Amino acid sequence: MSGSYDRLSAEDNMFLLTEGPTTPMHVSALEIFEAGPLRKDDGGIDADAIRRAYTAVLHRIPRYRQKIEWIPFASRAVWVDDPHFNLDYHVRHVSLPQPGGVEELRAVTSRVISHHLDRSKPLWEIWIVEGLENDRFALIAKTHHCMIDGSSGVEMAQILLSPDPAARPAEPREFVPRSIPSPTRLLRDEAMRWGSLPLRAVGQLSEVWRETSDVRAEVGARLNALGELVGLSTSGASETPINGPLGPHRRFDWLDVSLADTKAIRKSLGCTINDVVLTTVTGAVRAFLSERQVRPEDLVFRVAAPVSVRSEGERSDMGNRVSTWIVELPIGEADRRKQLEAIHAETRRLKESRSALGIETLMSAAEWAPTGIVSMGASLASGPINSIVTNVPGPQFPLYMLGARLLALVPQVVLLENVGLGVALLSYDGRIHWGFTADYDLVPDLPLFLEAIVDSFTELADVAGVKLEQPLVGPRRPRAKRASAASRP
Repeated sequence: MSGSYDRLSAEDNMFLLTEGPTTPMHVSALEIFEAGPLRKDDGGIDADAIRRAYTAVLHRIPRYRQKIEWIPFASRAVWVDDPHFNLDYHVRHVSLPQPGGVEELRAVTSRVISHHLDRSKPLWEIWIVEGLENDRFALIAKTHHCMIDGSSGVEMAQILLSPDPAARPAEPREFVPRSIPSPTRLLRDEAMRWGSLPLRAVGQLSEVWRETSDVRAEVGARLNALGELVGLSTSGASETPINGPLGPHRRFDWLDVSLADTKAIRKSLGCTINDVVLTTVTGAVRAFLSERQVRPEDLVFRVAAPVSVRSEGERSDMGNRVSTWIVELPIGEADRRKQLEAIHAETRRLKESRSALGIETLMSAAEWAPTGIVSMGASLASGPINSIVTNVPGPQFPLYMLGARLLALVPQVVLLENVGLGVALLSYDGRIHWGFTADYDLVPDLPLFLEAIVDSFTELADVAGVKLEQPLVGPRRPRAKRASAASRP
C-alpha cells in the first residue's frame, strides 16, 4: 500500500488477467424489493433517492471511487482514486417492457451481465429496474471479481442496505481524490518492492513459524495439497455438452428453496448443507445430461467449489480470500443416498486433508513471485472442471433500502473458459437463492436444468423423509411430465 494507491493482491490481480472477450470476470446479484416507500405517484421508482443513498455510503466503500492502473512491464495493477468519478455513470435506470414479469426481468438481467465493465472507470454498476409486477422493483449489481468474493460481497450488501426499515442515509462526505501516481513512480516502487522480497519472504516464513505449532506438519500439508492440485490438473475431466468455447452472451435464471427444509434434510442424512447442495446438483446434472442422450456413467464430472479462507478479522475487507475444492460429482450413480454418501465422504476428505491449501499456497507465493505463478494458480483452480458451484451464507434477517424490503438476493457466478454453466447459492432471510449462469449457445435449455434441480431436491427430501414445508419457487413455465432423476438410465 502506498500513500496514493493500493496494490492489488495476487489473487485479485488474477481475475483481471484471466478476463477475456468471452469471459467477463464480474460477479452480480439480482436484488428484488417491495416498492414500499420508494414507489412514486406515477407508479415508478424513486431512482434519485436510491442514488442519494449510494452517495451517502461511498466513503465506506473506497473501491467504488477507484479505478485500476497498470504497473509498467509488470502485469500487476493498483487501485487509484478516479478524479472524474461520476455516480450517474454507475447507477443506471431502466424499465421492464410490459407485462413486467419474471420472463422480462430474466431477459434484462441476462443482457446486463453479458457486458464487460469499463476498465477505465471504477469496476461496478447498479441497474435500477422498475416496472416489475406485483408492486416490486429490482436492482442488478455488477462488481468485478477483483474487488470482491462472495463473503465480502455479502458484507458490502449490508453496508448498502439496513436491517432497520426506518434507516435513512446521512449526509454524504466530500470526496477529495488522491493524485494518480505516474508510471515512473509505479515502476520505481515495484523495483523497490522486488529488492525487498528476500527480506519480506524471510519475515513471512518467520511468522508462519511463530503461529504454527507443528511446522513440519504444516509444510507437509501444503505440499500434499499442491501435489493433489497438480494431479487433478493432469488427470482431466470429461467433455460434456455444457463444456466448450464460450460466446459473448449469457443466460441467467433462478429459483429458491427453504433454508429450514434444507437444514432438515441435512440433519436427517447426517451431512452438511454443502453436501445437500452438491448432491442436488449431482442429480440434476445426471438428469440433464441423460436428456441430451449422454450416458453419465461414462463421464468424469468435476466442479470447482470455492472455499472461503477469510479470517474473522478479514470479514469486512474488500478483495478475495478464497481457495477452491475440486469435487468429482458421482453422476454415474443412480441411487440418491449413495450419491450423498460419496459426496459427504469426499468433502470430509478434502476438509481433513486441507485440500484448499493448494490454491491458497500458490496465491501466497504469487505475492512475491513472478506473474507466471498467478497464471499457474488460475489454470490449476479453473481446470479441468465441468462446472462451478459456490455457496455463500448470508444474513438471516430482512434488509431494507430506504424502507423498501429486500425479498430476494440472487447471486451470479463468473463462467471460466470452456465452462458453460455455473451455479451460485446465497442464503437470505430463511431462503436459499439459487442463481444459474449459462453460456447462451452451450446451454440454450437452461430452464430444463432448473426443473432438474427442483426434481433432484424434492427426491432428496423424499430420501431423507422430510416433507417440504415450503414449495420450491422457480421458473413459472409449463413443465412437461418427465421421469424422475433417480429412475433415469
